[in-house]
Amino acid sequence: MEKNKEHGGFRSLRPGLPRLQEAVACLCALAVWLAVTALFIGFRPEHIFLAVLIGVLFFLAPASRRLIVALIPFALFGISYDWMNLLPNYEVNPVDVRGLYETERSLFGISADGATLTPNEFFALHTHPVMDFLAGVFYLCWVPLPIFYGLWVYFSGKSFDYLRFALVFLLVNLIGFAGYYIHPAAPPWYVALHGFEPVLGTPGDVAGLGRFDEMTGLTVFHGLYARNANVFAAMPSLHSAYTFVAFIYAFIIHSSRTWKCILGVVTLGIWLTAVYTSHHYILDVCGGILCSLLAVFLFEGILMRLPAFRRWLRRYASYISAASCKGQAQ
Repeated sequence: MEKNKEHGGFRSLRPGLPRLQEAVACLCALAVWLAVTALFIGFRPEHIFLAVLIGVLFFLAPASRRLIVALIPFALFGISYDWMNLLPNYEVNPVDVRGLYETERSLFGISADGATLTPNEFFALHTHPVMDFLAGVFYLCWVPLPIFYGLWVYFSGKSFDYLRFALVFLLVNLIGFAGYYIHPAAPPWYVALHGFEPVLGTPGDVAGLGRFDEMTGLTVFHGLYARNANVFAAMPSLHSAYTFVAFIYAFIIHSSRTWKCILGVVTLGIWLTAVYTSHHYILDVCGGILCSLLAVFLFEGILMRLPAFRRWLRRYASYISAASCKGQAQ
């Protein structure tokens, strides 16, 4: 067998197949993920579908294998979100229901008919079909658009820049998830439906996004929020963070003006939608923005200054690059 000089180790006996170490790592990772999910979360059809898809793509060809490895940061995001069901945050710290509501009303309250309303309560009384439709469109972009942007960067041959964005996307989630456990908080729709007493195990609710489902005849948001990992995870608003991080990196890595405009408009639309549909307070949105800025600072200002980390990142980028795929197939 010929030694693989670029990655160390030995090439597969059959061109196109992964090396033994890679195959074992993939199968072990899938086994651990499925075992933990089955034992503590519960299987859903998409778990089996995703496991089979990952396995097929990993063993199919070098290019598809590199794509799977490139998508690991996004996979870890999805798994970590799902695994929050292992330990609900309301079992770690008390849930803030009234405090966040009162702070929002004191800072951003709107006077109407002799009462002071939160912006969410004001919008609930002043809806419009155009806004309802746009709200649904914007919110449907919250995860797909950043992933699509990342893949655009990746397939443009900028694997190093892609990884910078993808890893910061993951870091934003880890910071946000930590915030959920430090300060569990109820969303505005919870107060409207249940008052100020935390009812543990409360199912998710579509709130104002239900108007989009009714308008279009779709049940997309009902399906999404029926599987909400935890309703007491409103602060910070990660909905407000994802496209904002992509918007920041569109400038950092000098993406096209078109991408900057698309991401900028969608980001502003999501921020407005989060409040308009009573899914988040303005304070939650500000928390999501701060998470994004903190993640970028930690990654670009600290991690990227560490020589060992930069070397690891460049090896990772080399592995997933198109040139690497071609070399392995030869």
